[in-house]
Amino acid sequence: MSSMMKKMTCRALVVSLLALSFQTANAGMIGADQAAAAGAAQVDRGMVLSYLSRAETAAQLQAQGIDPAMAQERVAAMTDQEVRTLAQDMQTAPAGALSTAGWLAVIVVAAAVWYFAFRK
Repeated sequence: MSSMMKKMTCRALVVSLLALSFQTANAGMIGADQAAAAGAAQVDRGMVLSYLSRAETAAQLQAQGIDPAMAQERVAAMTDQEVRTLAQDMQTAPAGALSTAGWLAVIVVAAAVWYFAFRK
């Protein structure tokens, strides 16, 4: 019986080894663009988190009912592409400046004031 048990155990081990897929490790060099992209993602994430840690930003978030710690957790959970897009938007957004529609409204109001103030 002992011999039969050993044979069954050996057969089970052989079948399990053959059933498992063997994966080999593959190492290679990464390109400079991949290394730079990983570094840039960390820089962008740090920039967004530094904006969120400012007192003015935290006050504005709390005024809108958003917990600043929760906002930082959400940024930490974002993918690198999402953080890159957010960082680019933050860098290119006009800080307190008027948009094109804003300038157009200012021009129309100024023209209306000038027309009604100086017409004869």
